[in-house]
Amino acid sequence: MHRRTLFLGAVASIAMGLVSQWSHAQVHSDHLLITGVTDAKITLQQGLSAAAKQGRPISGKFEVEDGKLQLSIYTAKDGKFSEVIVDHTTGNVAKSESITEGEDLAEAKSQNAAMDKAKTDLKAAVEKSAAAISGSRAISVTPALKDGHAVASVTLLAGQQIQTLEQPLE
Repeated sequence: MHRRTLFLGAVASIAMGLVSQWSHAQVHSDHLLITGVTDAKITLQQGLSAAAKQGRPISGKFEVEDGKLQLSIYTAKDGKFSEVIVDHTTGNVAKSESITEGEDLAEAKSQNAAMDKAKTDLKAAVEKSAAAISGSRAISVTPALKDGHAVASVTLLAGQQIQTLEQPLE
């Protein structure tokens, strides 16, 4: 019994350490995201417009990848999906990669299904949400079907506060 208690204590200690490291990494990542979005020369709306040359934007977000800010837009064109990276300092398309498998493909298909029912585009939904909170900047926009209706979840940064608004796309 004593060995089992020691073993479980050791496992719990390791787990707590990992959670602490993850929590610290998450806080650091959130700080980088807030700072990056605040300093970015290009808005999410401009990124959506730039990516539209590659296909219909079906979602978009600023994210921290390998410690650096990037603006990622998922697009759909002719039944295929791509992740378009827009340079957040120039507004130019930096690269475009096909989405062909895994969780990214499942998300793209779901987002595309929502956009198929939408009567307005993501850029308009972001602009409407940003206008509702003075001085805010959009971090992300993701469409979904809710009770059979297309809606966009728009995450905004206002000062140091992050808020999410839902906009109908119909």
